[in-house]
Amino acid sequence: MNGWVILVDSEKDFSNAETPHKVITARDYLARPKLFEGARPKIINLSRSYAYQSRGYYASLLAEARGHRIIPSVETMLELRSRTMYEPALPELEDALNRCARKAQHAPKEDFRLLVCFGLCEDERFEAFGRHLFDWFRGPILEVSVNAGEWLTIERIRLRTMGKLNEADGEVFRRALDLHTRRDWKSPKPRPTTRYSLAVLHDPHDKMPCSSQASLKHFMRVADRQSVDVELITKKQLHQLAEFDALFIRDTTSIDNHTFRFAQRAVHEGMPVIDDPVSMIRCTNKVFLKELLAAHDVPMPPSVVLNEEEDLKKAAELLNFPLVVKIPDGSFSRGVHKADDFTAFKAIYDKLFEDSDLILAQKFMPTKFDWRIAVLGGEPLFACQYMMAKNHWQIIKHGNDGSFSEGQFKTVPIKEAPKDAVETAVRAARAIGEGFYGVDLKETREGIFVMEVNDNPNLDHGVEDQGSKDEVWVRLLDWFAERMV
Repeated sequence: MNGWVILVDSEKDFSNAETPHKVITARDYLARPKLFEGARPKIINLSRSYAYQSRGYYASLLAEARGHRIIPSVETMLELRSRTMYEPALPELEDALNRCARKAQHAPKEDFRLLVCFGLCEDERFEAFGRHLFDWFRGPILEVSVNAGEWLTIERIRLRTMGKLNEADGEVFRRALDLHTRRDWKSPKPRPTTRYSLAVLHDPHDKMPCSSQASLKHFMRVADRQSVDVELITKKQLHQLAEFDALFIRDTTSIDNHTFRFAQRAVHEGMPVIDDPVSMIRCTNKVFLKELLAAHDVPMPPSVVLNEEEDLKKAAELLNFPLVVKIPDGSFSRGVHKADDFTAFKAIYDKLFEDSDLILAQKFMPTKFDWRIAVLGGEPLFACQYMMAKNHWQIIKHGNDGSFSEGQFKTVPIKEAPKDAVETAVRAARAIGEGFYGVDLKETREGIFVMEVNDNPNLDHGVEDQGSKDEVWVRLLDWFAERMV
C-alpha cells in the first residue's frame, strides 16, 4: 500500500466516513510494525498530542524508522515546542506575512491568529504566507498568533490537533486535506547555506563529558597544525553561533536541552554540524533504533516494545529472566535496569511508564566487554573494548549519591577489530546518517549484536585515539572541511 493513511487516537476524532483514505489508530500503528510491510504509505498523524514521548510523538518517530513518509515529522514537533527553536525562521516568515498584508492593503488594528492547514490559509489574503509556512514546518494544522502594528510580527507558531478546532476550522481542515492528498508528496525546499568557522560546544562543569577538557585542548593543538581555528563555546553563546563555520557538539546531547537548539540553529545557518538534529532524534531514542535497525537487517538482541501492561507477559515469555528494561532516551548507562523476575519487571515498568508511553525490554546478554566501533561519514574511525565496571553488569556503575565508576578499556587499530563487528557497526551507522556515531556491540557465541548507536560517542586523547593516534582528530577536521567547500 503506497496511498494515504491517517492516524488518530480514536475513531471518533476523524472517521473513515469523512475521507476516502484509510484511517487507523496510532495505537494499532505502533503495535503492528509489519502492517504496511513492503510499502511506503504517506501518513498524516492526527494524534491528540505531539508532546515529547507521547503516542503521537512515537507514531511519527517510528514511521521514519519504518521508511514511511509522515506529517508532521518529529523534527517539526520539536522545532515548534518553543520560540527559541523556530526563531531562525521568523525573519523570512514575517517578511512573507507583511508582503501579503501590503498586497491586500490589510492593516489590522488588533492582534489576530491565522489557521494554516497543509499550507492552505483560512484567510485567503495570506495564501502565499500559508504556503511559505508549510515549506518551513510540515504540519497538518498550524496556528500562527500575529501581533498587529505597522509591521506584523509573529508571536507564536504551534501545531494544533483536531480536538482543538471549532466547526469552521474543521471545514477548512477537511478542504485542505482533500486538496493536499490530491498532490504529489513534496519534500521541504532546501534552505540556503552560509559558511563560517569551527566551534566546539562543551560544558566545562560536566562530570561525565564525552571529551575531557584535556582532550579538547589536544584537539585544538591538532587543529592548529591543520590551519583550522577551533574555539570552545558554552550553552550561553547560542547568539554567537553564526560567527563560526561549523559546529562540533561535545556536550551531552538531548533533544530536551540546549544541545538540540544549537544543532537546529546550525542547520538553519547552513553549517555542517556534529551532531545534527536528525541524528540526535534517531540515536537518543532506543525504541526508534530498534525499528530502524530491524528495517535494515542489523542484528540486535531480541526486544519487545512495551506499549501497555499486557506486553509484560509477552516480554517475559519471549526474553526470559533476567532481562533488561530501558527508557527510550537514557545515556551513559542511565535509565537501564535489570529485572531478575516478574515482580521486579513490573515495578520497573510502573516507574518508567510515568514518563514515557513506550519502554523497551531486551534480552540480557552478559559479556566481559562491549565493543565500541566509531563511524564517521559512513566509514570506521576507531575500535575500543569497554570492560564492565567491577562487580557490575554495565560499563558504568552509578551510585545512589551521584558517584560512578567505570571499567577498563582497550583500544585497537580498526584492522585488528573483528571484521563482522566493524561491518555491522558501519551498516548500523549508515542507517542513521553521515555524522559521527559510536556503535556499541556485544560479541557472543550466537554472533554480533548491536546494543545501541550513540550520536556523541566518547572521544578522549589517550583512550579512543590510542589505536590511530592523531589520525582520529584529523579525520574529524577533514569531515567538516569537506562540507564547507
